[in-house]
Amino acid sequence: MALPSTQDDAWRLTHLGRLLGHASRRFDERVLHLMAHDDEVPLALANLAARAQVTAAHIHITRHLELGGSRLTDLAARAGMTKQAMGDLVTQCEAWGLVVRESDPRDARARRVRFTATGLAWLEAFRRAVAQAEREFRAEVGADVATVVHIGLEAYAGAWVAGTGRA
Repeated sequence: MALPSTQDDAWRLTHLGRLLGHASRRFDERVLHLMAHDDEVPLALANLAARAQVTAAHIHITRHLELGGSRLTDLAARAGMTKQAMGDLVTQCEAWGLVVRESDPRDARARRVRFTATGLAWLEAFRRAVAQAEREFRAEVGADVATVVHIGLEAYAGAWVAGTGRA
């Protein structure tokens, strides 16, 4: 079988999925960097973030945990992860004091994960870091391009969420 022409090979490096992946990783890394250097983040957490112990995977909890708490299965589903993988992240975040597991008041057999006071401070630092990273993106690409990208990604992701039921 003949190999494809190298002239037609550039698409593998520049297709939309690859560019979105790189952009997502760059954005998450910037957010974590900002959080690591935020004076309002508890020192132990800032140190973990600065040493790359807190990763984009841990951000799934920050993004998807409801303020009133969530069941592990719901949290995993919203993050698009297995229950076991999310359980491992929750265990780490619990050890760091970000979350606690407690009985679900509606079902004695179930457990809920909720933010601690430290976790809520972490969530607020996440909000500030995301806002700063978005401002930096807007400054780098220009306001018009940033608006079009935001609208396009919102429409594209919204269609996926609607089609799969994922949040």
